[in-house]
This record gives sequence, structure tokens and C-alpha cells, in this order.
Amino acid sequence: MPVLVHTSAALLTLGALAWTLWCGLEERGTALAFGVLIVVGELARWSGGGAAVDREPAPLATAAALAYALLGDNAGQPTHHGVHQVVTVAVAAGLVGCVPHVAAGRGPSLDHMARRVLTVAFAAVCCQPLYNAGKLQEWVGSGPYHALWVVGVLALSALCDAVLAAAMAHARTGWPFGPLLRDELRAMLGIGSAVCATGAVMSLAVTVAGLWALPVFSLPLLLTQLAYRRYAAVRTTYRQTIASLARATEIAGYTPPGHARRVAALSRAVGRELGLSEPDLTVLEYAALMHDIGQLSLVDPVVAGATAALPAEEQRRIALLGGAVVRQTGVPAEVAVVVERQADPYRDQPLPARIVRAANAYDELVREEGPGGPLTALERLRLATGHDYAPEVVESLTRVLSRGTSVLWQRAV
Repeated sequence: MPVLVHTSAALLTLGALAWTLWCGLEERGTALAFGVLIVVGELARWSGGGAAVDREPAPLATAAALAYALLGDNAGQPTHHGVHQVVTVAVAAGLVGCVPHVAAGRGPSLDHMARRVLTVAFAAVCCQPLYNAGKLQEWVGSGPYHALWVVGVLALSALCDAVLAAAMAHARTGWPFGPLLRDELRAMLGIGSAVCATGAVMSLAVTVAGLWALPVFSLPLLLTQLAYRRYAAVRTTYRQTIASLARATEIAGYTPPGHARRVAALSRAVGRELGLSEPDLTVLEYAALMHDIGQLSLVDPVVAGATAALPAEEQRRIALLGGAVVRQTGVPAEVAVVVERQADPYRDQPLPARIVRAANAYDELVREEGPGGPLTALERLRLATGHDYAPEVVESLTRVLSRGTSVLWQRAV
């Protein structure tokens, strides 16, 4: 799927560039104005900051490209650019704006670039041929129905982008397509809706007021991008704080180095396999990082931190102590619930607690068994599915490890 998307975007770009070179550039001033705005958007690109942010790293550039794809009149005067020119301007300006980021070693991913080309081309195909043939004016006019048409095309374009992103992630990771698509659509409600709204407003404003509308209506999206950057920085700091709290058990000698990070990485992968949403995965990851924090309340440390081998009552006592500690740290109450219930009988546990319990036991068993640890640990987990571990969690854990996620788990040390 990624190869198909990349190849389609490359062929579309080459075809559009060749056609534009052959026919020439229509309305060069308009093309230049939108191209400059795309370059500015790429220069303002962010990097990192969480899944929801990474899905749209250059929102102003995408909004400007979509606005150009939807553009009809310019200050009441008809335009004549077609789909090929829209794609050419979007790609050329995007590449120019990416140069500083590539030089700094943080250039855009091919997935993002290919998806943008296909999404912009889809929006242009829905509008430009109809506009140039006069059909769009005949069907929807220039009033509110035209605005509804623009919004509808943007909604379809956003849906196509979400489907492409989910399909590519599914092909790369093997995670269930449905939950991936759900997360993509949920992310559209954030920065995605701002991108679509800005693209629609810029297109409609240029139709009436001309190119002077571009800087005016791009300012709100720039401010939104700044707010998202601050939000991403807060989330990063928040996660680093939780990771530091989780290391307290390692520093105190209660658990082996890297145990909490390995359990968190494995739990998140299993949660993905079982179809948990992004917010649920965040709760799961935080709970897995802090699942052993109750050991700090013990007078005598558990040998090697191996709580899975303790009697059930002792496991529950440590889990309740951990939940009490977590509730005092200010993290969401859902995290404390998972920590508290990780030692309950699995039939009474919520799914995140079942996942943490199995991932914790697997990591401890691997350490105990030596070189043949992974296979032996999985076998012991399977034998205990009747009373200790949820069968669906153990099977998902097996699939995750068979796909090579164990490499990531081992690197989490």
C-alpha cells in the first residue's frame, strides 16, 4: 500500500509538471501568491509532538494548497488554471519550503507528501474541470450553495486523506484498520478541521476580495498552530514526568533497569493489536509505566521486582498501594484504576489492566528463563490463560512478538 500511494503520487506529479511545462503557467500572479503561502506554511512546519500533531505537520501549507485547488474566480474575474497546475504549484512550493528542514535533517516524510499530493489532486478534480466548463456556476451558482459545495468537497478530501493514512499504517504495522481509521477521523476534529475551514474560507474570500484575503485568513491558522505547539510541548513534558516517576522504582533498586519502559512499549503494541483508541492507549501506556510504583511502599523489596510470582493477595496489596500513589501524582483517574486492578482476577479486570498484567508477567518470565526466555515465557502464559491471564491478550501478545515488535520492546531498555 505505501508503495502504491508513493508511486501514484510520483506519477501524478510528473504528469502534472510535464503538462504545465507544455501548456505554460496560467495567472502567474495567482499561482505565485498561493505558492508563497505554501512555502511559508512549510517553513512553519512542526516536528514531533504526539500522534495527533504528527498527522498534519504543515497545516498552513495544506490549507493553501486546498484553497488553490478549490479556487474559481479571483476578485470576480475568472481563472483558468487546471488540475495539473494546482498539483505543480503545490508540489514545487512544498519542495522549496522543505529545503531548510531537509538541510537540518528533519525533512517531511514521504507518506505525508504523497498523501497531500493525492488529497489536493482529488479536491482539484472535483472543482477545476467543472468550473472551467461552466458547469459549477450552472449547478450551484455563486451563493450559499457554492459555499456548501466547497465544504462538501473538503469533507470528502479529508475523508480520503484519513482512509489513506489508516490504510498505510495498517500495511506497515498490521494493526487493525478500523481503530486506525477511527483515530484518524478523531484527529480530523482538531487541527484537521482548522485546515479544512481555512482552506474553504481562503478560497471563498479570494473569489470576492482577491489575493489580499490570503494573509488575512491565514493568520488564524498560524495562531492555532502555535497553540498546538504549546499543547504538544505540555504533553511531552507530562509524559517525561510520568516516565521519571516510573524510574523511581529502578533507582531505588526495587525493579530491574528498563522494566517499566519495556512493559509500556509492549502494552501499547498489544493495545493497538486489540483495537484500543489513541486516548485509551495513552492511559494504558501511563499505567504500564507506573504499574510497579506501589513497591515503593514496601519495607522489603521484592526480589528482582518479580511481582507476578507473589501470592495473589500480596499482588493486590501492592497494586492498591500503587493506585494510591498514582492518585496523588495528578495523572488521570483512569490510570490509577488500571494500576489498582492489574492484580484482580482477569475476568473482573478492564482490558487495559489485563494487558498490563500479561505484559509485566512476560517481561519477568523472559528474565527468569535466560536465552530461551521468549518462547518459554509465552508457553507459560498460554498455560495460565485458564485462571491468570486473558486468552485474547496472550494471543495478541503472541502476534505482536511474531511481527518483530519484540525488537522495539528490547530497545526500550
